[in-house]
Amino acid sequence: MKKILLVVFLFTSLSTFGQKYPFNIRTITAGVTLKDLSDTVTVHEAIAFLKEAKAEYTELGYEVQTLRLVTQNLHELLGNKSHSEALPFLKILDQIAVREELMLSIGELLPPDEYDPAIADWTVTLITQTQNLYFSLPISTSEKGAFPNSIRAAAEIAKALSENSAGGEANFRFTASANCPSEIPFFPAATHRGARSFGIGVETPNILREVFQHSDWSNAQTNLKTTLESHLKPLEGIAQRIAQSKNWTYNGIDTSPAPGPGASIGEAIETLTQQPFGGPSTLRACALITDVLKGLDLKILGYSGLMLPIIEDNVLAQRNMENRFTIQELLLFSSVSGTGLDVVPIPGDTPVEAIERIYADVAALSLKYTNKALSARLFLIPGKLAGELATFTNPFLTASTVMKVE
Repeated sequence: MKKILLVVFLFTSLSTFGQKYPFNIRTITAGVTLKDLSDTVTVHEAIAFLKEAKAEYTELGYEVQTLRLVTQNLHELLGNKSHSEALPFLKILDQIAVREELMLSIGELLPPDEYDPAIADWTVTLITQTQNLYFSLPISTSEKGAFPNSIRAAAEIAKALSENSAGGEANFRFTASANCPSEIPFFPAATHRGARSFGIGVETPNILREVFQHSDWSNAQTNLKTTLESHLKPLEGIAQRIAQSKNWTYNGIDTSPAPGPGASIGEAIETLTQQPFGGPSTLRACALITDVLKGLDLKILGYSGLMLPIIEDNVLAQRNMENRFTIQELLLFSSVSGTGLDVVPIPGDTPVEAIERIYADVAALSLKYTNKALSARLFLIPGKLAGELATFTNPFLTASTVMKVE
């Protein structure tokens, strides 16, 4: 598992020191529709495109951390094959992804509200035999509401992956998606439909922190909007030129400020609130930031909301160890932002029924507001109880305490 996660995370430096820009391009993500499971030609064409796009950005001084590829949903790609019959083909796709240093999403494993009692065990096999494949299950859409069968299947998958991976880290490659549109550039919620296209995800917490260092509540929103647009509009212009010259469709930028080593969204929020994350005014800051992210004069897509991944952000992880927020409060913050419950550490012995209840809350929240895209990536930590310290083999996941599940 350590080797797997190192492959996934060899995309970032520990800081932005010495860079031309105060942010990184977290991902350029391409979406393609394969003819069938054996269609490696389309995969290689997409990889060539991604490498050319990365080169154009790199030549202009941008750091591109990852390249990612998304196919149509697995249940649409299967044809007449079963999940077991598809495994050899998926292993070939994964081998290509590993060789090309690429992350690959196969989208949703099952159609909405479909339950398969064998799917959890199959995902364990998939995780064990691949390194760079990501996947999801849909638990709600605004058109059809919540999917109880999908919620049940997702809970069983999360539990099985936890019990069959060191530190439960296999859950890094799986999420339950609530009302998520296609073409999100971030994994594991990424799905694709239609013609070939691409989008961009960014790592911008350092921009937020810098803006808030010179702002107060009266001008923070205006200052942040102006600054983000000044940095991201050039990205959009480059993407539009790439799309035109390569005959690809450009989907837009997911403006979510994805955190990373040396780029903490928790620190940025605390710079504005002057309070530890989780205290009074945290909700206000989350709302302000998300209002800006969704109102930028750009073509936006995906979440375009605030990301609060607990064990991927050193400040959030520290505040969790200080017991400054609960899972329910994270959901409260998600009500004015996004992306839901991301890499949240919970006890390994959490019952499937309790996981279902958490997913059901996320699904309900996603349906309360128009176009609310949320996801839940729960980290069940084997052998750990609430309040105990969880550590990880991957240096890009931050140690933190296991959160209590009521």
